[in-house]
Amino acid sequence: MAPTGVPNEGAAEAMTTDPSLSVITGERPRLTNLAYRFLGSLAEAEDAVQEAYTRWYAMPRQKQEAVESPGAWLTTVASRVCLDVLGSARARRESYVGQWVPEPLPDRTEWTGAPGGAGTDPADRVTLDESVDMAFLVVLEAMTPAERIAFILHDVFRYSFAEVAGILGRSPAACRQLASSARRRIGSARPDPVPAAGRARVIRDFKRAWEAKDVAALVGLLDPDATLVADGGGLVGAVLHPVTGAERVARYLTGTGGRSTPGLALLERSVNGRPGLVARFGDTTVTVAAFDLAGDRITRIWAVRNPEKLRTWN
Repeated sequence: MAPTGVPNEGAAEAMTTDPSLSVITGERPRLTNLAYRFLGSLAEAEDAVQEAYTRWYAMPRQKQEAVESPGAWLTTVASRVCLDVLGSARARRESYVGQWVPEPLPDRTEWTGAPGGAGTDPADRVTLDESVDMAFLVVLEAMTPAERIAFILHDVFRYSFAEVAGILGRSPAACRQLASSARRRIGSARPDPVPAAGRARVIRDFKRAWEAKDVAALVGLLDPDATLVADGGGLVGAVLHPVTGAERVARYLTGTGGRSTPGLALLERSVNGRPGLVARFGDTTVTVAAFDLAGDRITRIWAVRNPEKLRTWN
């Protein structure tokens, strides 16, 4: 795929003579929002969107002018690129070292800008709402690629089933069934939402207990069947299998997974639009933790340590 960035030089020159092309490039934020939800990776999402633009700019001008809705054309192409990526992702993740967790996104106040990013923050590219909540993205990972795309297009972005059918190459009735199946998965896997203030309070108490290495306090904040999943990608140390059970999770956090390194700071930060925790060593973010709650108990913790997934945090 072409690298993320502006169109090629010829396309950029054409934009100065044809104002309609600025409308085309204005589709990028919406397409990135779609693609991130499809793929769970900002880097892959931007690659998929850039591939759609590459195909658009490769078309002769006459063919571009014949496209009734360039935005719809770009959506179709980007969605199909993502469908192909999702198909190959299953094989890649089978060989992934340890557990694979979606790439976490910071709040715009945490974004410092990646090389070549011209200071554009991911919150400008991806809307941080409930459909990018880490727990939501993890449930999406369990769906088939077609289910995931049909559900996101229809239920999240409000495309009609006729439009979804045109993108997926299936009948509207089949797309309706795909979205319905995905909806059932979401409904059975997600507990009732916890208010933001309640989430923040629980995470703050959890941080204090972790810093104090207070096993009893941690256990009291964890659901008895709580699970911790760590993603190091084989690049840094991380437990390879989920840690299950409140006491086991608490002892892992206060033991080998605890804050035993001098200079390591634990900070409260927004992760994918929800209260989370970030561990920093000096100026480098080394872990981003997202949480799922049921009531006032933590049910799941996702600790992302893979440095390739923390580029937007550094």
